[in-house]
Amino acid sequence: MDDTSGTAAVAADLRIALGQLMRRLRHEVPSADLTRSQLNVLGRLERDGPSTANQLARAEGMRPQSMAAIVSALLEADMVVGARDPDDGRKTILSVSERARDEFRAGRLAREDWLTAQMADVLTDEEIERLASAARLLKRLAES
Repeated sequence: MDDTSGTAAVAADLRIALGQLMRRLRHEVPSADLTRSQLNVLGRLERDGPSTANQLARAEGMRPQSMAAIVSALLEADMVVGARDPDDGRKTILSVSERARDEFRAGRLAREDWLTAQMADVLTDEEIERLASAARLLKRLAES
């Protein structure tokens, strides 16, 4: 597609559709009683691995004091665990707790179950095949 305005229109439609789908998934399978910021921090820790609160604050684009409040709530909820940094005992390395891993796993499975059922109810076999191709393309875009 050489038409830049056509590509821009597809990009806008895609952004809207993906946003609607993500909101629907969150609505159908609500997460634990955590704020969006807390969920973002847990997601980052799960994706990127252990980190200090200062590293998380930089990565999330927020002040260290704000991150400290988020981390404190996550520690209290047993969603993260802290360990002394072996290189600098003044720092604490934060990791996702087993409880959080279990909840992530259960939530992912529930969202996949819901999405599978919706696809089977709403889409034809041909549309599901097209969606599989689109998923590969979306993954390529995300990894670029």
